[in-house]
Amino acid sequence: MSQPEVSQDLPPWRPLLKAARQREGRAPQARWLQLATVATDGSPRLRTLVFRGWAGPAQLDLLTDGRSSKASQLQADPRVELCWLLPKARSQFRLRGRRLELEAKALEAARRRHWQQLTPSGRALWGWPAPGTSLQPETAFPLELADDTPMPKHFELLRIDLSQVELLELSGSPHRRRRWRAAEGWIGEELNP
Repeated sequence: MSQPEVSQDLPPWRPLLKAARQREGRAPQARWLQLATVATDGSPRLRTLVFRGWAGPAQLDLLTDGRSSKASQLQADPRVELCWLLPKARSQFRLRGRRLELEAKALEAARRRHWQQLTPSGRALWGWPAPGTSLQPETAFPLELADDTPMPKHFELLRIDLSQVELLELSGSPHRRRRWRAAEGWIGEELNP
């Protein structure tokens, strides 16, 4: 369960994203987005994560295993780009920003809230062995972690502060493409598709 929509002044792209997500209905993929980072060797890395909610008008939350390569990549270079494809809405949102470093008390409170919101099966991922390590056949992969399971240290919150959003609407010909930048007060600009 994600937190409710933030009621502060929203950038103009937020209602468009909300409407596109609503067109997806209850399909789980409506919460999936791709996160691109830069590896320490300078090469790109891409993976799919689950959207966990809004933390501010242009800040969103994702979760990861702190033992994963993406966690160390974001420590070295906090810049990210997210791609959120919503096929029923025929919309692709590209969100650019950076991982925010939160003050320790705020970070702990946000982590705890997200941990408590996970289902036992969703929590189970953090009971698995470290991602990317050699598979040991005898290692247990729990299917659930009970509500009273302590939050592990490697349960990591990724709060992304967005600085630019592009929307490519794939219906019609030609397609429609728009861009908003935080530095320009989120004023929209029409682009060639």
